[in-house]
Amino acid sequence: MRIGNLAGRLTLFTGDAPVRAVDVEKESGGRFAADPQAVFAHWDDFLAWAAGADTAGAAEFDAADLGAPAPAPEQVFAIGINYAEHAAESRFDRPDRFPPVFTKFRSSLSGPVTTVRLPDGGRTDWEVELVVVVGRTARNVPAARAWEYVAGLTVGQDLSERELQLSGPAPQFSLGKSYPGFAPTGPWLVTPDEFADPAVLRLGCAVNGEQVQDGTTADLLFPVAELIEGLSAVLPLHPGDLIFTGTPAGVGLGRSPQRFLAPGDVLTSRIEGIGELRQSFVTG
Repeated sequence: MRIGNLAGRLTLFTGDAPVRAVDVEKESGGRFAADPQAVFAHWDDFLAWAAGADTAGAAEFDAADLGAPAPAPEQVFAIGINYAEHAAESRFDRPDRFPPVFTKFRSSLSGPVTTVRLPDGGRTDWEVELVVVVGRTARNVPAARAWEYVAGLTVGQDLSERELQLSGPAPQFSLGKSYPGFAPTGPWLVTPDEFADPAVLRLGCAVNGEQVQDGTTADLLFPVAELIEGLSAVLPLHPGDLIFTGTPAGVGLGRSPQRFLAPGDVLTSRIEGIGELRQSFVTG
């Protein structure tokens, strides 16, 4: 099942070529609100309804109208150094007990097809990531049951302004990764049952058509289930929260010479079985 945000309205997406859209509020007779974020508080009821929803009236749509599938989460968790090769290229030690956790402030969230303004004088980098959307309140959840708490998966970009992120006496991870538009997600949320194995997905991104990252979530040092276990041991995860799970190797900071995004660049990010993001960059 694919669920998302079309022009600010909760939407079911059906088919493959072309994908079509069903407005949930209208189709459900008002049982579910149009607000895409509101559905996560009623996730089980929504899944039961959506399984039998009439999609005969599904209509075509413009991808430019897609918004973030979970546009207003209570919490956004971002995981660092969660692939061994990315740790090596970033000159960090591999985490042993649990990976570093920071946030991307909610105002940085955007949809899948956007134009992003580059900060003046900065060094903006790319980081394709699998993003988990929480579907049920999770507290002290063991890894063996963690996938029961996942509403779905989406594609994310952890765009990172390295100048600010790495400045000062201590890194400014959250601030340097939270400029407007620095957290595109989408194109929709895909429920775990749609995948042969939701823990093993190929992901990557390209700049102007040149592949710069190519990896698999099978290489996560701390897989999705362990992240949910570790985070929920500290604090509750709320329905609709996001977890950016980390990026594989290939970021601009780790290259020789280093490479960063420039005005006119187009960044495409993809995860198999989910879809693609497309960001165009302009001057600040």
